[in-house]
Amino acid sequence: MSGEPRQLEIHLRLNSKRGSTMVHPVSVDTTVSAPPFREEVKLYRKWFPWLVPLFVVANVLLFVITMYVNNCPHNSVSCIASFLGRFSFQPFKENPLLGPSSLTLQKMGALDVSRVVHRHQGWRLITCMWLHAGVFHLLSNMLGILVIGIRLEQEFGFVLIGLLFVISGFGGSLLSALFIQSNISVGASGALFGLLGGMLSELITNWSIYDNKLAAFLTLVIIIVVNLAVGILPHVDNFAHIGGFLTGFLLGFVFLIRPQFGWVNQRYAPLNYSPGRAKPKFKKYQCILWVLSLIVLVVGLSVGLVALLRGVDANDHCSWCHYLSCVPTSKWSCHTEAAYCESNQLGNQLNITCSSNGKSSTYYMQDPTSSQIQQLCTQLCS
Repeated sequence: MSGEPRQLEIHLRLNSKRGSTMVHPVSVDTTVSAPPFREEVKLYRKWFPWLVPLFVVANVLLFVITMYVNNCPHNSVSCIASFLGRFSFQPFKENPLLGPSSLTLQKMGALDVSRVVHRHQGWRLITCMWLHAGVFHLLSNMLGILVIGIRLEQEFGFVLIGLLFVISGFGGSLLSALFIQSNISVGASGALFGLLGGMLSELITNWSIYDNKLAAFLTLVIIIVVNLAVGILPHVDNFAHIGGFLTGFLLGFVFLIRPQFGWVNQRYAPLNYSPGRAKPKFKKYQCILWVLSLIVLVVGLSVGLVALLRGVDANDHCSWCHYLSCVPTSKWSCHTEAAYCESNQLGNQLNITCSSNGKSSTYYMQDPTSSQIQQLCTQLCS
């Protein structure tokens, strides 16, 4: 093809998930007599997000099923929103989040350390992340997962983000089980914090391709710190948050690594373009972070799982770690032991005595169920 040589300019664009940031690397100038080359290269494929919404639908459906199994009118003395029938909620004294009883959650697969260790029910480390303690708990987690997860899935695909979500949830459950062994635990917050951790490590490992990177980094760190700070309140399992975040942070270096622009420029340059020096696909620091993160992640999860199955209580090896999940103040207490009571049935007269505070009360009930007795015990001991 004749004519004067044409100078080509290649613009590579990246839509950052922290906004509409556009990144323009240094242009590559070449002199060629070949047919014109595409002037704009689509750097990364955009995925259609379907897995994260499916996760949200699954969590909502499981909550509905849990409420159906709970059947408050049949198993409890009183219920909230009784017009919902068997989907009505437990009393506020028993569950202030508008949800089922702890016995129902335990039956559905909540994380119960004694059952994991002594009854070999390790599957609870996974099932607990699909259950929620109440409507408020469910809504807060699902909103965060939708906002963060959909954008991540659009950029990295359903396979990587699905694995990031599930493994982070497992990591959160594992750390929670090592430190909180007297109560059951449920919720997808560990997986949610894993997505936040993945976002942070993805920004770090792909630092060179972002514009306004420092502002994005500081914003993300502030969001993470504020959310972790909320975890020091009572009845919030901050160990699940921390475990999920650390797992997702390490996985981000492994799963969410991007090629550097120099390598991409070479790949999409005209055939007769010969750079002075070939660029590697990844920068050296990206490879180092990839290897170190993978080693730390595999070793950490393996050691933690072995320690849990051997019945190790991590509080015995860290006397101050419990403050990471709850800091006692004059406004609240971090003492959240389960309620235990003694009960006696004489005809239709039920006598219940709380073992922790010595309070006792008499109720008139015919053939009360274990769930009804547990609810009365919880109210008596609170």
